[in-house]
Amino acid sequence: MPFEECTITLQDVAYHLGLPIDGQYVSGCLTDFPRYIAGGRPPWVWFEELLGVLPPANCIDKFTMKCTWFEETFSELPHGADEETVRRYVRAYIMMLLSTQLFGDKLDTRLHI
Repeated sequence: MPFEECTITLQDVAYHLGLPIDGQYVSGCLTDFPRYIAGGRPPWVWFEELLGVLPPANCIDKFTMKCTWFEETFSELPHGADEETVRRYVRAYIMMLLSTQLFGDKLDTRLHI
C-alpha cells in the first residue's frame, strides 16, 4: 500500500463478507462446542443435519476432516437440485471459504468444523 500501516477492522470484515457484527458473539473452545448447540447435540450430528452427509471415519480426526473428501463431495451442485440441496451446498461453500481462507491450517489439508 502506498501509505505506512493499515489495520483490518471488524467493520472491514463485516463489509467484505456480509456478516453482521451486532448481537451475540460466537466464541468458545471446541471442547465446549456441544453446549452451544440446541439440545447439546454432538458436533458431528449437527454437521450431518446441516450438510446431509458425514465424512467416512478415515477422513475424520476429532473436529476436522480431510479437504479432499469435502471437495469431492461438494464440488459440483447436481443438475436440477431441490432447494434443500442448494442450501446444503451453500453451507458447504461457506464452510470451505471460512476454513480455507480465514481459519486454514498450515498444510491446507484439513477443514475444521
